[in-house]
Amino acid sequence: MGATPEKLAWSIAAGLLIGINPIIGSTTVLCLALAFVFRLNVAASQIGNHVVYPLELLLVIPFIHAASRMFHTAPMPLSANELFRATREHPVDLIRQLWVWEWHAFLLWAVIAAVAVPLAALALTPVLRKLLARVERHQYPILAIAPQTSESQLRGGDLRH
Repeated sequence: MGATPEKLAWSIAAGLLIGINPIIGSTTVLCLALAFVFRLNVAASQIGNHVVYPLELLLVIPFIHAASRMFHTAPMPLSANELFRATREHPVDLIRQLWVWEWHAFLLWAVIAAVAVPLAALALTPVLRKLLARVERHQYPILAIAPQTSESQLRGGDLRH
């Protein structure tokens, strides 16, 4: 639909990295905003974003822990009892601390993403160029999975691989 392999690579790379940012619930809006600002392919960036959603959930806590070490803040308690106690005794302080942890985790993610997006785009570009060449030559399936069986092999009963 007119998108170059380079633009698609940047769109997918941005979606993949935005999709793992530690602010849960922000990825779709952030992807749309960056696609608009940088004129990326919205569909490709959203596909990349949604493909890595399980990774986002897995990486939230590691991002928070790494950021708390980097920024020298109190570590996030992982015990449910500690969190419930803090919620009952000091809810406002807990909310403030949660925002600090999330903000620091987001800053750490942004630094990583600033380096990783161009690297991912560079890695994806040649792959997308090859796929485009196969599509332009009408070579289907686009991704060769297994050797094709010819009609003569099917008729002759020779199905050795």
